Amino acid sequence: MRDARRKFVLGIALLLAGGAIIGWLYGRPFIGLATAAIVALAWQVRQLLVFERALRTGDFEELRYSRGIWAQIYAEYNYQRYRGQKYRRRYKRLLKEVRNSTKALPDGAVLLNADFEILTCNPASDELAGFRGRQDRGQRVDNIVRDPAFTEYLRSRQFDRAVEIRSPLYDGQWLNLRIVPYGADQYLLLIRDITERIRLSKMRREFVANASHELRSPLTVISGYVDALSTDPETPETWKKPVVAMQEQAERMKTIISELLELSRLESATTDPGRERIDVCALLTSARKIYADRQDVAKIEIECVSPAILLGRASEIESVIANLLSNAVRHTPPSGRITLSWRAGPEGGLLAVEDTGEGIDPELIPRLTERFFRVNRGRSRADGGIGLGLAIVKHALGRHGAELEIESQVGKGSSFTCRFPVDRLVGAELVPLRAAGAQDADKA
Repeated sequence: MRDARRKFVLGIALLLAGGAIIGWLYGRPFIGLATAAIVALAWQVRQLLVFERALRTGDFEELRYSRGIWAQIYAEYNYQRYRGQKYRRRYKRLLKEVRNSTKALPDGAVLLNADFEILTCNPASDELAGFRGRQDRGQRVDNIVRDPAFTEYLRSRQFDRAVEIRSPLYDGQWLNLRIVPYGADQYLLLIRDITERIRLSKMRREFVANASHELRSPLTVISGYVDALSTDPETPETWKKPVVAMQEQAERMKTIISELLELSRLESATTDPGRERIDVCALLTSARKIYADRQDVAKIEIECVSPAILLGRASEIESVIANLLSNAVRHTPPSGRITLSWRAGPEGGLLAVEDTGEGIDPELIPRLTERFFRVNRGRSRADGGIGLGLAIVKHALGRHGAELEIESQVGKGSSFTCRFPVDRLVGAELVPLRAAGAQDADKA
C-alpha cells in the first residue's frame, strides 16, 4: 500500500510537470498545468464513481484486475470485508450459543444496554416477570418491572447488592433481581424466584412468635412457684441454692422469649416505623443511668455533638441503644471506658457506641448480627448474653433506613456506629460530620 501511494503521488507529479512543460513550449505554462490537473481530477473522479458502483452492485471485476492505488484500495476493502464477515459469523455463532444456554437456565436473564434498554431476554424471564423478547426490545427495563424498589435500585446504580420485589404477574410470588456488568457498556439482569425462601422465612418467624407466646404462660407459672419457694421460710436449706439457680434461668428464659418476640415483630413489620421526634441525647442519658450504681461497669461517657432530632419510633431506637450498650458493658473491663455519641451532618446522623474492651476478631464481624451468634459462647451464657441483641439492632435500624457499621481490634476495643439517612433528621443546625470528628480528635 505504501508503494502504491508513492507511485500515485509520483504519477500525479509527473502528469502535472508534463502538462506544465507542454504549456511552456506553447508559451502557456499555467494553462498546461491546469489542463493536466483537470485530466488528473477527471480520472480520479471516474475511478471513484467506478468504486462507488462496485460497492453498490457488488461487482468488482473492473477493479480486481486494475492497477494503481485504486486496486490497492479495493484489496484493502476486500480484506476488511472478509474479516468483518468472519467476525460476524463468529459473533452470530457465539450469540446463538449464549441464547441456547440461557434458554436452559431456570432463572430469568435480560441483556440491557447502557441506558437499561432491553436487548434480548430468555424464556424464563417471560415466565417470571413478563418480558417478551421482540415486543419489549428497546424498552427501558423499568417500564416492564414497575416497582418503586427496583426503580430506586436502577437510579442508585449500586449493583453490588440485589433487590427483592413482589412478582408483577402472580400474587404471593417474590423475585430477586440483580444487575451485573456484562460486556462493554452492557448489563445483565438476573431474575430468580425466591417465593419458597420467603415462605419458609415467614413460617420460621411465625413459628418463633407462636412458640414464644406459648412458652410465656407456663414460664410465668414456673417463675411464680420458684419465687414463692425462694421466699418461703420453710424451704430447706439444701434447696436454696438450686432455687436461686432456677430463678436465674427463669429470668434468662423470660429475656430470651421477650427478645425473640421483639425480633419476630421487627422482621414481620412492613409499615413505616413512624416519625416521632426522638431526643437521642436524652435516650443516651437514660441508658447510662441504668448502670450508674454498678461498680463492676466501665466508665460511661456521653458526647452529644449535635442537638439534631431523629425521626422514628422511640422504643426501637431505645432498644438499639440498650442492646449496643449492654454488649459494650459485658465486653469491657471496669477499668475501661465506654463512649456514647450522637452527631449529625449533611450526610446523615451517627449514633455510636465505642469501648476499650477485648475487641473482636475481624473474621467474626460479618456474623455478629446473626441470630444466637456469640463470640465467646461460654462467657456470654455466664453474663446473660443470648446472641439476639445485634440481630434486633440490625432489623430496627433497617426499618429506619439506617445501617450498622462495626469496627474492632482485638485487645483494643470496638466501635458500633448506626448511620441514619439525612431525611430522618430535623431541628437545629446540622454539625458537619468531619467537623465533629475533628472536635473529637481535639478533645483526645
